Amino acid sequence: MREYWTSLASLMGAVAFLQGVVHAVFPAELRAAVARLLGRATRAFSPYCYFDVTETEGMGTNEIYDAVQLYLSSSAAPAAGARLTLSRPHNASSFTFGLAASDRVLDAFRGAAVTWEHVVAPRQAQGFSWRPLPEEKRRFTLRIRRGDRGVLLPAYLDHILAAAADIRRRSQDRLLYTNARGGAMDARGLPWDPVPFKHPSTFDTLAMDPERKAAIMADLRDFADGSAFYERTGRAWKRGYLLYGPPGTGKSSMIAAMANHLGYDVYDLELTEVGSNAELRKLLMKTTSKSIIVIEDIDCSVDLTNRATAAAAAQPPKPRASIDGGAIDQDAAAAPAGAAARSITLSGLLNFTDGLWSCCGSERIFVFTTNHIEKLDPALLRSGRMDMHIFMSYCTFPALKILLRNYLDDDSSASSSSAAAAATMAGLETWIDAAEITPADVSEVLIKNRRNGREQAMEQLLEVLKARAEKRPPSAAAGNATGGGDNEEEEEEEEEKRALESPKEGGGEDGQDEETEAKKQLSE
Repeated sequence: MREYWTSLASLMGAVAFLQGVVHAVFPAELRAAVARLLGRATRAFSPYCYFDVTETEGMGTNEIYDAVQLYLSSSAAPAAGARLTLSRPHNASSFTFGLAASDRVLDAFRGAAVTWEHVVAPRQAQGFSWRPLPEEKRRFTLRIRRGDRGVLLPAYLDHILAAAADIRRRSQDRLLYTNARGGAMDARGLPWDPVPFKHPSTFDTLAMDPERKAAIMADLRDFADGSAFYERTGRAWKRGYLLYGPPGTGKSSMIAAMANHLGYDVYDLELTEVGSNAELRKLLMKTTSKSIIVIEDIDCSVDLTNRATAAAAAQPPKPRASIDGGAIDQDAAAAPAGAAARSITLSGLLNFTDGLWSCCGSERIFVFTTNHIEKLDPALLRSGRMDMHIFMSYCTFPALKILLRNYLDDDSSASSSSAAAAATMAGLETWIDAAEITPADVSEVLIKNRRNGREQAMEQLLEVLKARAEKRPPSAAAGNATGGGDNEEEEEEEEEKRALESPKEGGGEDGQDEETEAKKQLSE
């Protein structure tokens, strides 16, 4: 054993002597050139390709480095014995994991295996700089087989960027934006004011028939996953939803459920704060992708009512002579002082939702809500602007069961365990359609009686339903009690039909005759 250590010491001394001779005889430039040649020769016969993703690119950050770090923290599998770093970014709702220095992680894409290594090296001392660089140089090294290069690049990097963007969006708190200053910019050059979006509504708690909810959720998922479809068909990646129905039927809750389901931010556009079509376009340009743009109560925001109905209903006033014999424009005299300054028009709103300016972003949803669909201009309702019309009806029995589960922790099987509970549930099913009560009113009754127990709260709700049904006309109550959902669907179809066909009823020769008669009166 002693001879082994003596031989090893002699060998190390010889190596040190040769290293000193090499450093003394051969200059550093020559040694570096030889090292590069040996490295190239080794890589030429290696079955792998190596790609470095540095943390910085010049004086700026490398977007791919941040994306790789996010992607590997959730999608890839760490190698045996790898050490992970735990962090939680600002304004994030979940933790993220990252690779420590010199650790590796394994991944696969389209059947090809890849290896990522996180390399951290100290940076050489730098002189004075207005923007000092970090003390360490960080990079990810990607190793793939040469035969898989055509399969992985650039599709694998595109996949990483898309996955990282989705992770970043879902880990951060969603935001609710409003245009409190109209179209004016703040100090950061943004016209929107954000606040955290904490609405808890989901499709599981939304009071709506399960079949209709499933159809809406499927439509939303098809939209979110339809990038290739919209690109192939040449359509802008956007979709419009019109929510209409009586007040208190859950239109705002539906919007919150859509945002929580997709993980999108919400832009609440207040049209009364917008002064012109140019400001409207400016607001649209400053919205982000993967967002929902909402205009609530659009029939009450600005004058966007049905043009044909308004023209048929309005009679031209008889001109009143002034002192000098001229005619006074009564409309101009009656208009408020600020009406001329506000110039947002129906055409501007139509271009906002379906014009060229609506294509300045991607993956955006437009949602309009109204209590009176018949008041809206048919141009707003056509496909391409409002693609899906969702009628938010009065509370039905399937929706009532969801509300009972939400507020009373009630299940249909549990409610039928006793004869009294079963009778109460049967009465609720009988009277719910005849009462024409909104989910908001049902929720208020259940909230007030939730401390009294499940059965007593249901009995109180049954009394409220009976009282509301008795106040309604007997014919209407009987029709709802017998027809149920069929009458509701017929009413929905008739309401949409009247809204879409109204321009044909109000236009034509009658409008031209009235305009001609008004001109004759002015000339006289």
